[in-house]
Amino acid sequence: MRLFILAAVLLAWLAGPAVAQTEADRTAVQGVITSQIEAFRADNAASAYSHAAPNVKAMFPSPDVFMEMVRSSYSAVYRPQSFEFGPLDQADGKWVQPVRLIGPDGQPKVALYVMEQQADGSWKIAGVHLLKGRGAAA
Repeated sequence: MRLFILAAVLLAWLAGPAVAQTEADRTAVQGVITSQIEAFRADNAASAYSHAAPNVKAMFPSPDVFMEMVRSSYSAVYRPQSFEFGPLDQADGKWVQPVRLIGPDGQPKVALYVMEQQADGSWKIAGVHLLKGRGAAA
């Protein structure tokens, strides 16, 4: 099922946006992702962790544990040379924000951010799936 979601999002991204979203949603989602990347770049574990959804916090119960996982498994997200957003879309009922990254090693990646709107209306990051990127630098 996870592979299906990833394939659907990637195809939708390549084809262009298929689901209408408000400008406010797009701006808010991209703001959360940008804020988390900036927190990673500053090694601010508490700030980076504050953007994680409850399901992520349940798996990584402290900012330090979360930061170590990102540092060791998501170097392109932790220290991107650059990044740019693709169109916000939906797959399997979930909002997904593709982000083209150039990792610290100069290699392109695509990060699919699964976003979750909270009861208070804020957006949190419920997961990130990192794929090899294609084409030009972000």
